[in-house]
Amino acid sequence: MLSRIKFVIVISSTFLTALLVIGAVMGESSSADGAYRQLSVYTEVLSRIKSDYVEEPDIKLVTRGALQGLLESLDPYSSYLTADQYKEYEKRKSGQEGGLGLVLSKRFGYVLVLATVPGSPAAKAGLQVGDLVEAVDRQATRDLPLPLIQAMLNGKVGTSVTLVVRRTRRAEEPQEMTLARAAIAMPPVTSKLLADKVGYVEVRALAPGKAAEAAKAVRELVTQGAERLVLDLRHDAVGDLQEGIKLANVFIDSGPLASLEGQKFPRKDFQADPRQTVTNLPLVVITNRATAGAAELAAAAIVDRQRGQIVGEKTFGLGAEQKTIPMEDGAAIILSVAKYKRPSGKAIKDGGVNPTLQVSETESELSSEDDTTPAPPAEKPPQEDELLKKAIEVVKGAAVRAAA
Repeated sequence: MLSRIKFVIVISSTFLTALLVIGAVMGESSSADGAYRQLSVYTEVLSRIKSDYVEEPDIKLVTRGALQGLLESLDPYSSYLTADQYKEYEKRKSGQEGGLGLVLSKRFGYVLVLATVPGSPAAKAGLQVGDLVEAVDRQATRDLPLPLIQAMLNGKVGTSVTLVVRRTRRAEEPQEMTLARAAIAMPPVTSKLLADKVGYVEVRALAPGKAAEAAKAVRELVTQGAERLVLDLRHDAVGDLQEGIKLANVFIDSGPLASLEGQKFPRKDFQADPRQTVTNLPLVVITNRATAGAAELAAAAIVDRQRGQIVGEKTFGLGAEQKTIPMEDGAAIILSVAKYKRPSGKAIKDGGVNPTLQVSETESELSSEDDTTPAPPAEKPPQEDELLKKAIEVVKGAAVRAAA
């Protein structure tokens, strides 16, 4: 019961601190007075907690909760790290050759699986989009900043990490699983020529060099006789944001592809280089809710510049430049300081990318790929890829219109 009351106090202090910042940002001529008023309210509440709470509160804990909530209310990837957490983060974030291939996000205090790298320990364990990670090595994820959680998954190849996971699709109780870290290899770009001269290119990660790999695949498909293209960016949530811009340039030969700007961040504009463009064939992009970051930039540029259509689901909404700012007491904040914007001017992180044609993936499609306990063929027939089927229909129609 007491822990629940403490949690309410933390949330309340977080809300009041957020009000302080909002008041300071939105105020005009009276901005200073508004900020001081909000600070006065926070101080009064803190004083009441200290004097009237059922027992002597841990003010340090309350303040830390307020700071964590304040940063996380900005976006899922801005975080506050205590001095001890920052030391641990710095120790773990680099020089670790092993990991789980797990991409996480944090929403409303819950840590959820955004994507898994194909062939990684996380994928082999059957972790799926939307699963909740409740603990890492016996530490509750609600009490930890997301960058530290992600860093805790890294370590020496062969060492293990224990997760407590709630499998949302199966409505099960949380289960504990121990996974061995492994060297994570980014999946290659795959391609094939389908019926009716449809070239299919799947990009599951946009690590450096993957845009060039995709360009090579497109050239090969054109040589084989492709007359229309489908670019599959589902579950692509790993990579370098700049690589997403390069991927868009494979299909767009002129004009703006994206921009990057922030309150104190010099604006950068990214223009297409015609020398990097491979084809102007009719194009359709497939996305789902696990399409994030660099892949979103590519999809947004293609649809905004009317270079192609998007079939599938709304993307996640991840595209920001971040900066680590150490504090005087040894703590640190990781802050989003600039946002990537689409050619239309809308920020990727402010709502993701909506498809031209909304088609939802079924639960069976989402779960079939990494299912580690397949049923006999009679019980589980092969799943038809409805999104790909619809994308082919759309791109064939676009090709007919272009020819006309």
